[in-house]
Amino acid sequence: MATYDVLGNIAIVKFKRGVKDKKKFALRFLKDHKNVRTVLEKTDRFKGRLRTLTTKHIAGEKTKEALYRENGCEFRLNVDSCYFSPRLASERKEIASLVKKGEKVLVMFGGVAPFAIVIAKHAKPAKVISVELGKECVKYAHENVKRNKAHVELIQGDVRKKVPLLKEKFDRIVMARPNLSDSFLDVAFPKIKDGGIIHYYGFYEEDKVGALKELLMKEAMTAKKGIKIRGVKKAGDIGPYKYRYRADVKVMD
Repeated sequence: MATYDVLGNIAIVKFKRGVKDKKKFALRFLKDHKNVRTVLEKTDRFKGRLRTLTTKHIAGEKTKEALYRENGCEFRLNVDSCYFSPRLASERKEIASLVKKGEKVLVMFGGVAPFAIVIAKHAKPAKVISVELGKECVKYAHENVKRNKAHVELIQGDVRKKVPLLKEKFDRIVMARPNLSDSFLDVAFPKIKDGGIIHYYGFYEEDKVGALKELLMKEAMTAKKGIKIRGVKKAGDIGPYKYRYRADVKVMD
């Protein structure tokens, strides 16, 4: 009948075609899930570079501001204007577990700073920088950094313009990029230290994931970098037979 994601106080429901009594479903959902106070219908897919969503209020409190908890952290955000996937909770924790003490970490496409904050709270990095294009997302990111008492530097702007201006290089770069044709690897390669790791996220059908490795090798050759792909793993589904994959790439000068 429907699939859904729960972001703290808000449930976002995607109904199958032909469902008529959406209100009845929503009221039952509120009754069965005491922590949820608002049910929204997902009326369109994520769109654009900012990955914005379109939702419609169905039942409960009329709000689109969520307060979501994961990995011992809290995040406030507007679900329509700020992309956030609760399905990446374990992924964020896993990335944090890979960060070594004293590392400098750059998070590109940082959103409301979930990756950056989970890393800052669960690892012992020397520095974490999160770069995000959306102004409203960065506004929430500032609130979330304070809320979690995390040491994260936030930069608002296009990664193509902001990342090249950073004076330092990083031990680790997290590229939780949107589903766009631009790989942005030409921006990341100049900013990774020799021996550093890039966690690159791409979107592929299962039988075409080989194209991810081909892309990485091609971009590395253009950047005159040597790379070793340590592994490629599924990091969640985004549609029928299509998945978000994470490639862990070691970069050598």
